[in-house]
Amino acid sequence: MSIRSASGEDARILIAAFQGWSNAGDATTEAVAHLTEMLDNEVIHTISGEQYCDLQLNRPRVSRDEDGKRIITWPDTKLWGPVRRPELEQLAGIAELAELEGLPVPEGAVEAVAVDRVTRLDGTAVTELFVLSGVEPTRDWSAFSEEIVDLVDVWDIDVVVFLGALFADAPHTRPIVTTLSSEDPALREALEAEKATYEGPAGVLTAVDLALNARDVPTVALWAQVPHYVHSAPSPKATLALLDKLEEILDIFIPRGDLLDLATDWENNINNIASVDEEMSRYITRLEEARDELHAADGAGDALALEFERFLGADQHLLKSDSSVSLPQAQAESDSGTDATEPSDDSADGITAETDATDLPDDEQPTQH
Repeated sequence: MSIRSASGEDARILIAAFQGWSNAGDATTEAVAHLTEMLDNEVIHTISGEQYCDLQLNRPRVSRDEDGKRIITWPDTKLWGPVRRPELEQLAGIAELAELEGLPVPEGAVEAVAVDRVTRLDGTAVTELFVLSGVEPTRDWSAFSEEIVDLVDVWDIDVVVFLGALFADAPHTRPIVTTLSSEDPALREALEAEKATYEGPAGVLTAVDLALNARDVPTVALWAQVPHYVHSAPSPKATLALLDKLEEILDIFIPRGDLLDLATDWENNINNIASVDEEMSRYITRLEEARDELHAADGAGDALALEFERFLGADQHLLKSDSSVSLPQAQAESDSGTDATEPSDDSADGITAETDATDLPDDEQPTQH
């Protein structure tokens, strides 16, 4: 089952993610960046970051454009959407026809044919996916949320999918766990999602989610669990897990590009570090045993309860030791300009007592550490 089975084959869907609290390992922002590239969407609206962001915490960046001119990039929130260009569609049609007939592709038509693009399962182009990406605001969340609600209304969006990533007691050697939750009964049934029951500190995803629900816009929250002991490095494996789940719930195909190689290198780098750190190796082994025991349990509900109980009880003492890993490439300042060990930046809404209300059901909440 997919979102379209509940909302219609032509449902217009928005995928949203924000840098900050709900972006452990940069998993969500990397996912939407990859998705945007493969969709070949264009920026159709910008929400200025100056009104909502503290520029001393989220500093703008200076760089040079393709012409060598110095430019400054602000921490804005951008909406990317499909833009129809009849001339390009015509060139793409000519190129595809030439390939089918075994004829040379005319000059000028080659670039019109996307080699890697997001498609439906039947191979046709996806033209109803939008992407929203930006920095979690530091103030005026209500006004920010209303701006997004207005955009959803203007562009006639039917469903919004929020992406989140949290640091959890998860071994890097096992598949990344993803979870779905929704307040909409039809979507919960179609996706076999849960209804979030968490109460506590929240992120901007919750504020936007509640504002959309108040306008009867259905939403879904998709979260990935990132190994907490490698929180100082990007996690392409978690990004892949989010894209895998998006494929499933959207009934689409997303080319992976070089993400598979990056995920393999990421895992190998951690293995190399663990091989010379006996304490870390033992810790990872315990996490692996816990995860394997979880998957051996009968029934998804019993399995989730087992994991939650295990880490609240017997394994709690493991989290008191210093088991953090700093990969070589993570020694530099993170993209957000904040130390990666600070929960205010790369931590997600669900770790170190910081969990988003749209994240996960109670039995999926990770332990505090």
